[in-house]
Amino acid sequence: MATAPQATNLPLLYQDLVPLNSNEHAKWKSRMLENAKFMDGQHAIPLTIEEFVPASRNYPIIFSASETPVPLVLMGMNEGVNTFMNEEGQFDRPVYVPAYIRRYPFMLAKLRPDTDELSLCFDPTSGAVGEFKEGNDLFNGTDPSDNTKAILKFCEDFENAGAQTHAFVEELKKLDLLMDGEVSIQQEGQEKPYVYRGFKMVDENKLRELRGDAVRKLNQNGILALIHAHLFSLQLMREIFAVQVAQGKVPQISELPAN
Repeated sequence: MATAPQATNLPLLYQDLVPLNSNEHAKWKSRMLENAKFMDGQHAIPLTIEEFVPASRNYPIIFSASETPVPLVLMGMNEGVNTFMNEEGQFDRPVYVPAYIRRYPFMLAKLRPDTDELSLCFDPTSGAVGEFKEGNDLFNGTDPSDNTKAILKFCEDFENAGAQTHAFVEELKKLDLLMDGEVSIQQEGQEKPYVYRGFKMVDENKLRELRGDAVRKLNQNGILALIHAHLFSLQLMREIFAVQVAQGKVPQISELPAN
């Protein structure tokens, strides 16, 4: 089952969050991580709408089965399984890396519940930020370095893309285009198919039944292309399933729902 980022104080992937400031971190640096072990066992990662097309070439794009659905790329058919990463925490083949992953260990977050102001924060457990001898400076004296300005810009762009993604999902809900998803995959040598549920997807029948003016609006605002990228990507579930079978990590049989 695909789940949205957990409803805790910390978002998916983050173990802790500390606001970046020149008083405490004036001499700190950021550096590239040698691996992405912070993603260990993560089977579904949030996606923004501007990433649908490139991501659809490598991953199934689904929606979480929550009251406010979140677009996700599926990296494994089961929680705790990521078929795209090896034991060293590295992608084992060239694929599109979602911005949610590339943003780590930084993000914009509210420091106080009584304000909408967002501050640049980082995960101090990541190993990517600290008092290193080598790396990129985070501050020039008390001023943010060009490196920090670039990080801030990336995080701001991500927040803007997130707002657009929320509006996209709200439009799908308004048109009643989302349905409970189910994909049945017949495994060779097994009598019963593997059935994947617990996510949402666009209902193709309802999409075909939309009035012409509604379809025209979806085409003009770019939503129709995003829907097609999502639907096209779903066929990749079978490829992920095949990889998991090869890794011995997929249940051999999943019961069909009772009639």
